[in-house]
Amino acid sequence: MLAELGFAFDTAAADIDETPQPGETGPDFAKRMAETKARALARPGMVVLAADTDVTLDDVILGKPRDRAHGLDMLRALSGRSHHVHSAVAVIHETVMETIQTTTRVDMGEIAPAEAEAYWASGEPADKAGGYAIQGYAARWVRRIDGSLSGVIGLPMVETVELLGRFGVLPPQVAAA
Repeated sequence: MLAELGFAFDTAAADIDETPQPGETGPDFAKRMAETKARALARPGMVVLAADTDVTLDDVILGKPRDRAHGLDMLRALSGRSHHVHSAVAVIHETVMETIQTTTRVDMGEIAPAEAEAYWASGEPADKAGGYAIQGYAARWVRRIDGSLSGVIGLPMVETVELLGRFGVLPPQVAAA
């Protein structure tokens, strides 16, 4: 999504423990993960952006599916219900770090067991928080969202661009104006 706006960047994975702490809420977990990733990847002179997105149902963090059975359980639990998607973005430069967060409510339609099986077989949900990708086939089950679509995808763009701007990083067409 950043590339679509013209940003040039490198990507790196942060090797961190992504286990929720006892009693940690979805928003707190997303914020801690984004900030921990940013600190792990911080380098002198560089502006580093890190993000995390999680899905909560009844205030329980769903995480990513461990396997097929877990993924199908997630889809069954989300079927015909509302849940929340929490995204956090942290930007760090030298010793300064700022974080933004969004929470989006997603109302899902019914997901038939055969549809869930076929969806899992597609491979799309295997590495996705909550076991689905709103920008892919799972969009067919989304009745309504209240919040940031790009946040559900994984990076709330309006807030991210504003945050990067506070660090002097602007999309090329804005920087040239």
